[in-house]
Amino acid sequence: MNDSPKLTQRQQQVLDLVQNAIERTGAPPTRAEIAAELGFKSANAAEEHLQALARKGAIELLGGTSRGIRLKSDTLRALHQARMAPYGKQPMLPMAGLAQLSLPLVGRVAAGSPILAQEHIEQTYAVEASMFQRRPDYLLRVRGQSMRDAGILDGDLLAVQKAKEAKNGQIVVARLGDEVTVKRFRRTDEGVDLLPENPDFLPIRVTAETADFELEGIAVGLIRSSPLM
Repeated sequence: MNDSPKLTQRQQQVLDLVQNAIERTGAPPTRAEIAAELGFKSANAAEEHLQALARKGAIELLGGTSRGIRLKSDTLRALHQARMAPYGKQPMLPMAGLAQLSLPLVGRVAAGSPILAQEHIEQTYAVEASMFQRRPDYLLRVRGQSMRDAGILDGDLLAVQKAKEAKNGQIVVARLGDEVTVKRFRRTDEGVDLLPENPDFLPIRVTAETADFELEGIAVGLIRSSPLM
């Protein structure tokens, strides 16, 4: 119903940076990272631009987390349409069936069985494809607060693309025995570290001796549990 918000050049740069960080790593940048990338003198300058973007309805800010930035679905849709414009004159219309994905929501996962086994699927959600830069294969309900400072909270639905490899810094879904965990991925000479985004939690070190470790996928988006009808 509303046109996309009118942004200043600086605000557009900040929005593009947030979008690119989410696309690349699965999580938004911190204020300090925005300041460093765009040459601001302090994180406060980044905060001012984020507040302006929030007032214009382009993003949502979540208090209490260093990465509490959300792109709203209308913003994602507008960005997607802008990217598609050079490839055709027809506007991208929100047509049901063409613009939606049907994603299974994975609940508790039993040890030794595929994460998308039928017994793990609680229900199926129809979500707009324009919400994601990379196509997810399923949704996983987040449990706990270990990724709080990445803006990933208990009860959120993490959009996951199946993958067996990940790059350093990406947020991944990994299986350790009968536990499925969401952490930030880092490969080292000794193995793999699964890093929390909450100082109350310890990193998980995965080595050649670690039994039943498997990478299940990488995060490609996040849906607040409440907005899903």
